[in-house]
Amino acid sequence: MHRRTRSTLRRVALAGALLLAATATVPPAHAQARAAPDGLTPAGGGLSAVIRYTENGIPHILGRDYAQVGFGTGWAQAADQVCVLADGFVTVSGERSRWFGQDASTDGSLSSVTRNLSSDLYFRGVRESGTVEGLLAAPAPAGPSKDLKELMRGWAAGYNAWLAQNKVTDPACKGAAWLRPVTTVDVAARGFAIAVLGGQGRGIDGITGAQPPAPAGGARATAPLEADPAAAAQAAREFFDTSRYDMGSNAVAFAGSTTANGRGLLLGNPHYPWQGGRRFWQSQQTIPGELNVSGGSLLGMPAVSIGFNEKVAWSHTVATGTPVNLHELALDPADPTAYLVDGVPQKMTRRTVTVPVAGGDPVTRTQWWTRYGPVVTNLGAGLPLPWTTRSAYALNDPNASNLRGSDTALALGKARSVAGIQDALARTQGLPWVNTVAADSAGGTLFTQTQVLPRITDELAARCSTPLGRAVYPASGLAVLDGARGDCALGSDADAVQPGVFGPGKAPTLRDAPYAENSNDSAWLANADRPLTGYERVWGNVATPRSLRTRGAVEDVSAMAAKGRLTVADLQKLQFANRAPAGDLAAADAARACSALPGGTATAADGSVVEVSAACAVLARWDRTTDAGSRGALLFDRFWRRLTASTPAADLWLVPFSAADPVRTPRTLNREAQGIGRALADTVAELRAAGIALDAPLGEHQFVVRGGRKLPVGGGTEALGVWNKVEARWNAAAGGYPDVANGSSHIQAVGWDGSSCPVARTLLTYGQSSDPGSPYSADQTRLFSEERWVRARFCEWDILTSPQLKVVLVRERR
Repeated sequence: MHRRTRSTLRRVALAGALLLAATATVPPAHAQARAAPDGLTPAGGGLSAVIRYTENGIPHILGRDYAQVGFGTGWAQAADQVCVLADGFVTVSGERSRWFGQDASTDGSLSSVTRNLSSDLYFRGVRESGTVEGLLAAPAPAGPSKDLKELMRGWAAGYNAWLAQNKVTDPACKGAAWLRPVTTVDVAARGFAIAVLGGQGRGIDGITGAQPPAPAGGARATAPLEADPAAAAQAAREFFDTSRYDMGSNAVAFAGSTTANGRGLLLGNPHYPWQGGRRFWQSQQTIPGELNVSGGSLLGMPAVSIGFNEKVAWSHTVATGTPVNLHELALDPADPTAYLVDGVPQKMTRRTVTVPVAGGDPVTRTQWWTRYGPVVTNLGAGLPLPWTTRSAYALNDPNASNLRGSDTALALGKARSVAGIQDALARTQGLPWVNTVAADSAGGTLFTQTQVLPRITDELAARCSTPLGRAVYPASGLAVLDGARGDCALGSDADAVQPGVFGPGKAPTLRDAPYAENSNDSAWLANADRPLTGYERVWGNVATPRSLRTRGAVEDVSAMAAKGRLTVADLQKLQFANRAPAGDLAAADAARACSALPGGTATAADGSVVEVSAACAVLARWDRTTDAGSRGALLFDRFWRRLTASTPAADLWLVPFSAADPVRTPRTLNREAQGIGRALADTVAELRAAGIALDAPLGEHQFVVRGGRKLPVGGGTEALGVWNKVEARWNAAAGGYPDVANGSSHIQAVGWDGSSCPVARTLLTYGQSSDPGSPYSADQTRLFSEERWVRARFCEWDILTSPQLKVVLVRERR
């Protein structure tokens, strides 16, 4: 028995050596996927790579250099996600109106634009202005490195090779005329769109719709509109409120002092859309002796975005830093397309863009750009920024000069410790809108908000804010500076790789705390015992109420750290604990308030009287979790959404928020709050009308359908504060919450045991493939439904002993 085992291991080791030797000698070459016989390499020129697929269709990509690894990555991503990727390339080429119509909408993955026409006007303008080409040509470190350029070149070649050599079976784009080969510039343009996603990408409607007023007295003359300061502050606060985004995340790192073996632990739980182009995709990328990293990449990105290697693991969370600022322009009275800086007129740059439109004539529009960025006429419907004959607003987005995101990802993948993670972030400075949480095998931890932010100091904001800026900056971190004054320029930090941004030395950072956690609030309570303060307002706020998700997370992880002896299994339990902090705070009092209603009835919003007494007992018995089998979770969820939407926090809680006790306050539900009865009545009436029992198990009405099979989904919403976040659109006619819009996505629980192989469990909740015919389109969704994990295969022995191992050699055809 032992001799047979040793013989098997020898054969496996030999196979691994042959494969590694193959990748070390594979000449550059295009090719048909086939089994790689005995590690043989293709003859001829072109790029190639070896891909080893293990369980759940996860590819382990081997190449001798960055171009080859990029080639294998582009090939494998196309095999799983060709339609979604192709749709994104249509977006960044500004051709959505041509293929899909000008009034249709995008999937929201590459911008927040409302119509295809606006999307095309912006992205075609970016393309025609040579913006991306200029960034590609910039020397590192301000521009992308040679390694990244090779990785992107290889990715484009791999995508094209797959497209040329395979038949598309996904009905989303089978036979579509808009499927086309791509270039390195296309890949970089997608990276550019991701970089500006939190800035220009959220202001596209206001950029492409900005048109100058007619001269005074003309038919289109406009009078100055004075924004209400309080309304503007609230609108800006909501616009930059990370809890309202369809992206979010949790991450926690535990130090060796809290773990069973003195080594670090990391749990990453990003919350991202389950459909469209902002999904994650899993892989391992290996260049022998140079790079060996496993994790998740955003679609179309050539490097691993969040992941681990043999020494360190990291994840990202969406940060509270405000990634843009505005400059209020004083216009030349004789010309609304000229603005004054220190009394000297400067002409705006006119960018005229023509977009082809399906079934109609091309549409031509003009955009207007300034030294600060494009003129913009709104940031969301709630914050109009009118262009009058006297003033206009320009949007400064420093990430419009940042094509370094994948360089940062590469550097993180090669780091060997949390100190190496911090150094990688400082050298590359490519993260546009995220924090980083990391742990390493030596027991170190890191939280840092090293992101690309406009260099808005509180002193600059105090000295240079316009009246609008004085209202919105304290509320949201959005600075509105006087664009007419040269002394209001943003300036530079010595350690910044581009002008006008903070250097990494100014980023809120916490090293080697027992735990470091973030759930999309500011850096303040990354560790509640070691609060971070003293940073500029643009990074985020301090001493203000935290979200229920942050409060619940800090309670849970601090208790785990205090308990100690933690293992990867404890991370797995935390992920699926499904505790609802809102329930712990309010469910018992809500049940008591329900029981106190006269006659067991309450008045609904429409004036009808509803018998609600049955709901009282359901709320009282609810286990305060959002497990799929939890009875009462759905009732509380629908009730709590209504109550919090209609009742100000000051009226909801008896104990108000205290900055001295931010995790435990506010608390104690005000049972006399007027909205409680109405929210109960409306919720009970809603569920009864839909034929849903008040105590129905959550999973019967929160689910997804895959392959005709209904899969119950546990987890809960932002409103409930659940770590395992699941956001779904309510559809009573379809049974409640019949599909997940966004939530837990690429989950990883990582530790180390002293060997050369990390101990890692992962889960990609929506699977590798968007093709419904793929065996990997729902396999991990079934695992998520059952709260099961994938054992990550990282080391060669582990990969090559996979019972589902499939080895293919992919290459270019010449």
